[in-house]
Order: sequence, then C-alpha cells, then structure tokens
Amino acid sequence: MDLNFSAEEEAFRGEVQAFLKEKLRPELSAKMKLGGAPSKAEMEEWHALLNDRGWLANHWPKEYGGAGWAPVKKFIFELESELAFAPRIVPFGVSMLAPVLIKYGSDAQKKYWLPRILDGSDWWCQGYSEPGAGSDLASLKTSAVREGDHYIVNGQKAWTTMAQHADMIFCLVRTSKEGKCQEGISFLLIDMKTAGIDVKPVITIEGGHEVNEVFFTDVKVPIENLVGEENIGWTYAKYLLTYERTNIAGIGGSIALLGHLKQAAQKRKKHGKPLLDEPYFAARVARVEIALENMKTTNLRVLADVAAGGAPGAESSLLKIKGTVIYQELTSLMRRAMGAYAAPYFPEAADEGFNGQVGPDEALHAAEDYFNHRKLSIFGGSNEIQRNIVSKMMLGL
Repeated sequence: MDLNFSAEEEAFRGEVQAFLKEKLRPELSAKMKLGGAPSKAEMEEWHALLNDRGWLANHWPKEYGGAGWAPVKKFIFELESELAFAPRIVPFGVSMLAPVLIKYGSDAQKKYWLPRILDGSDWWCQGYSEPGAGSDLASLKTSAVREGDHYIVNGQKAWTTMAQHADMIFCLVRTSKEGKCQEGISFLLIDMKTAGIDVKPVITIEGGHEVNEVFFTDVKVPIENLVGEENIGWTYAKYLLTYERTNIAGIGGSIALLGHLKQAAQKRKKHGKPLLDEPYFAARVARVEIALENMKTTNLRVLADVAAGGAPGAESSLLKIKGTVIYQELTSLMRRAMGAYAAPYFPEAADEGFNGQVGPDEALHAAEDYFNHRKLSIFGGSNEIQRNIVSKMMLGL
C-alpha cells in the first residue's frame, strides 16, 4: 500500500494551490482563520467560483456535471482548501443529497435537481433528527400519509442546520408502522415554501443561529418527490451518512488550526517565555499533533483501499470519532492559550469598523469556537454510537 502522492497528484496539488491563491479573497481567508463563520452570500460566492472551475461537485460522475475525481484528488483539494482557510463546501446538496440521487433517484429527479444544486438555484438542508430520534434515528415519528398523488406530512425535525436559508429539505419520514422501525421509513424531498412548514431558530450556547426546529403541519408533498422506493429510505439514509461521517473528520481543518495554534502560543508569554515552551502545554500540543498524524495516515489508508475498489464502512466511524475529538482538543488549547482574553465575547467585534477589540486577534472567536464545536462529537451520529458500530463491525463484539 503506497501512501505517497504520485507525481500527477502532486501536480494537481500545485494546481489547487494556484487556484486558491488567485480566487480566494484574502479578507475571507483572514476571517475564516480567526474562527469567523462565512455568511450565506460568501458561501454562495465561493460555490459559484468552484462551479465555474468545475470543482464544486468534484466527486460526482462527469455525466452529471461533476469532475469525476478519484478519492485521493478529493482529499488533496479539501486538504489544501482548509490549509488556505477557504470556506468548506456546504455539504447538504452537493455531498449528501446528490450521491443519493445519483445512486437511487429517478432519471427525472437527477435531470431536475442535480443542475439546480450545481448552479445554486436550491439551498438544501437535512431533515433527519427529531426530539426523540437523534442517534437512535430509526425512532423518528414524522409521518407521511399517501393521499392521491401527494403525501401529507406531519411532525417535527430538530437541529436542522441552515434551515433558515433553505429552499428545500430532504427528509426521512415514516410511511409505515409495520415490521421493524427501520422498514417503514421513506426519503422525501420537500419544498420549504410549502404551506404548513414553520422554522423556529435554536440559539446555541455561543450565541449563534446555525440550527433550527422545523415543524410540519399537513404539508402536501408530490409523490414524484419520493426518492427510490417507499419504506426503503433507511437504506438511503445509511448510504448518505457514510458521506457525512467521512467529511466530518476535517483533517485539513485540524492541520490548519494546529498551525494557527502554534503561532498563537509562540506569541503568548508565560513567565517571560513563549507558552509553546511551557512543558504541560507543549505536551498537550504534541499529543494532539501525534493523534492528527495518525488519523491522516489512517485516512490515506482508507483512500488507498477505496482507490483499489474497496468501500469505507466502519472506517468512516473511526474517522468521525478521531476527527471530532482532535478538533475539540485543538479549540480547547486555543482557548487556553488566549487565557483571560478568551473570556469576553463581543459579537460586534467581528463587524467592520469596530475599534473596541480586547486582546489579540486570535482571541476574537476562541471561546465561541470552543463552545460551538462541543457539538462535533454528537451530530452525524454521536461518538458513542460510532464506537458501537466499530466494536460490532470491526471487532465482532
């Protein structure tokens, strides 16, 4: 198994770096480096630039408008993008729904929805979790009852990321109560402008509005918006989650944050010496750096296996577990490095023209970043659930 990049792959890395240098606005990169979140307009701007280059849907087959990249090329692109502090591609349409449509959708669904994902006509969100169905997703209760040429949907979704911006939502709904709970689930595409849909914000612990509750009251959905077969949606959901969990690992983002942390800790002083030289702090940095290098190697091994015709299974869960734990530790170390400067939180400090900033630039979002990323080990399937998957599928327990 060769974990080194080929000459062709190294040349592609240079191509990606040149593109990022030319197209990524320095102001946006600087904002991302300090932990700021891109606005919807900034994400749409970045998507459009990538689409113009043919790199937005880089893992889609060429016949559907994608670049048809092999997994290694995709890894290189994501790694270099995160090292340059570019916005991540919003995954819901491009990386989560699209693979499901390509594999299980009808020809009409592919023809209509895929181009609209590419050109930004539709902003998607994901309707999976419910108040009583998070990691135990099969317990979902949102119902869809067939009436003529429509489904009538009633229920509630929780923790719906960016639903406040969404034009469409792909939803898991219960269409049957017969048999095992996984057997009665279907996969629906629902227009967010349909009568009976109510979106309510959930303000998270750091004060941000990223997630929402979505309520459905007698919402009419055309039957042609059913993906695949009725009551087989659990199969499609598991296929989608494999993509989500691998993406959550965020190796490039962790490498970039580690470098940023080292720079910040070198500038901060403790007893007149750089914080990075303080033994306890240095040991924690070294420990997370070793874990990150190990995870990177594991990811490359998975990519090599996929390139040889394999398919990631429980490996996706391993990457999800390690990737999220590592990123949480990095945000914790950054907050510690900023000391008392990380405690005050001034949202207005991110606004242009603000002159009241307290402390170094790295402190601006340190506490916000730390608290916001407590969620990483929960969403996409909690790390406890992922460990159960690994113990069952890889260890036979």
